[in-house]
Amino acid sequence: MISNIGYKKKTVRVDYREFIVQVVPFYNGNFISISEGKEKIGAMVVSVGTGPRTSTATIIPSKSEPLFLKMVSERIASVSNGICIVSLNTQKVLSLEAMKILMNEIVEIVK
Repeated sequence: MISNIGYKKKTVRVDYREFIVQVVPFYNGNFISISEGKEKIGAMVVSVGTGPRTSTATIIPSKSEPLFLKMVSERIASVSNGICIVSLNTQKVLSLEAMKILMNEIVEIVK
């Protein structure tokens, strides 16, 4: 039996672009997927929030958005005091405005 309890999916529109944000929550963390266009696994980062510090490792490097990926992963890991894995697949570089809006949407979904 498959349960959809907890799984969240939202479409976020920014700068005439459409992003699919999916969050799969777990007791000890979250898996977050951000895709533009088709739902694909892209660059991937994992962070572990342990007390006042957060440790981060790159699993699949990003050509264009390494800082954004790291920021999302570390913020959610520190808020949930757990593990956060973030995957990002975009068609072109994100604008600063797109990054802000996506970050805010992800934080709202995870709350």
